[in-house]
Amino acid sequence: MHYSFESKIRYSELDEDGKLSLNSIINYFQDCSIFHSDTVGRGMEVLAEEHRGWVLSSWQIVIDRYPGLGEEILIETWPYDFKGFMGYRNFVMKTSEGEMLACANTLWSFLDTDTGIPVKVKPEDVAGYGISEKLQMDYAPRKVAMPKEYREETPFVVQKHHLDTNHHVNNGQYVQMARDFLPEGFIIRQMRAEYKRQAVLNDRIYPKVCIREDLVTAALCSEEGNPYAVIEFMRQKKG
Repeated sequence: MHYSFESKIRYSELDEDGKLSLNSIINYFQDCSIFHSDTVGRGMEVLAEEHRGWVLSSWQIVIDRYPGLGEEILIETWPYDFKGFMGYRNFVMKTSEGEMLACANTLWSFLDTDTGIPVKVKPEDVAGYGISEKLQMDYAPRKVAMPKEYREETPFVVQKHHLDTNHHVNNGQYVQMARDFLPEGFIIRQMRAEYKRQAVLNDRIYPKVCIREDLVTAALCSEEGNPYAVIEFMRQKKG
């Protein structure tokens, strides 16, 4: 079952270059999946009563074009597989005329929210979603490698505005943190993120960053060097 909704690019969603920001694309995709779950009767409130929740394990987002102010868009999502405690979901963002703007692949873990331990998905957990055909795209590996050579950036503390309703750092906020280390003029063609553990309020994050010509990798780590998330950005090729 596919779920979609329409929107119009707002000024508040733009980056400094006047185009839809990567963070806004992430927010659109996240909102679409939440709306989908509500529609099939498996929304946040229902899952909270059952002490269950879906937690994002990885993103792969590919951007063909960043739309501008006032453009009308369609955001669409669907699951294409459930295995064990994992769910696999695609996303697309298109113009009202059907031009592909961005697409994504995501992997989610189904957790017992009391213990934080993954639990096997039961048929009743996913019956309303159905399974749709996997999107045709160039799929990257789920795991994002830690940079072997890196420079250590200034540590910073998790603030309240980084948190979501789960009381830990929202997955989009990790991407925002990592974007601060991109060189000037670096236009993102693809973003990959692997989430390894949850950072909460007042945790201190130690960034390890590797910058190459067309690829930037940022590992956002604990003081002990254990990564909360590893984010990779691929540059959009010129011309």
